[in-house]
Parts: sequence; structure tokens; C-alpha cells
Amino acid sequence: MILYVMDTDHLSLYERGDPIIRNRILIIRQTASDSLAITVINVEEQCAGRLAQIRKATTTQALVFAYEKLKATLVLFSDIQVLDYDMRANDRFQEFREAGVRIGTQDLRIAAIALTHNATLLTRNLRDFERVPGLVIQDWSV
Repeated sequence: MILYVMDTDHLSLYERGDPIIRNRILIIRQTASDSLAITVINVEEQCAGRLAQIRKATTTQALVFAYEKLKATLVLFSDIQVLDYDMRANDRFQEFREAGVRIGTQDLRIAAIALTHNATLLTRNLRDFERVPGLVIQDWSV
């Protein structure tokens, strides 16, 4: 069984209802729901975005909408496997940093988590993630 881990870009497309991503995820969830995951880094990024949206709301309508989006995001998180950033992932992250892998910190943490679980990372950010040795990546948005 292949474990697929969604990067934040694929998670965002899924939340927005992108038909290509939704259909592929639906098939996975119906056939092997435990083969799809996100990372705690995705949770951090999504929550930070939702909380920023709440703080920036200048109208009641915008505030209500922002809270609705936050709730929908939390419901999604409760319905999907969330992989930890543990010591193994941190060790992998540090190895890549010491080896000079130059991608964003959060992206490298996501890559480290995916690698510790022998997972395939679903992302549109092929340019950066291709720099991570051994990481298997796919773009389901095309």
C-alpha cells in the first residue's frame, strides 16, 4: 500500500473543491482511507492562515466567513490522518540541512515527515521538492 501525503497546496485545492484533486482523493478514501495523510506542518500552516483571516476581517460578513472556514478546516483535520513531526523526522530534517538542501523550512519538514513514512508527497511545488534526495513526489493537479 502506498501512503500519500498531501502538501499544503494540494490540501488547499481539496478544500476549495478542485474537481481533479477531489476525485482522486475520493477514490483513495473509498478504497484505502488509511493511505492518505497530511502532516502536522500542514495543520500549522492552514491554522495560521485561517487565524490571520480572522484577525484581518474588517466586516461582520468577513468575520463570519473566516470562522466558517476555520471550522471547516478543523472538521477536515478530524477526518484525515495527521502525521507527526517526531524525532525521526527532525533527524532527517537536520541531515538535509547539513547536506545543504535548500528549500523552505516548512517544506523540508514536510519532506522529512513523508520520507520517514516512506510516503509519496502530493504537491505542485515540484521545483523545490525535487531537491530532496529520495523523496517521491507527484502532482495530482494536472
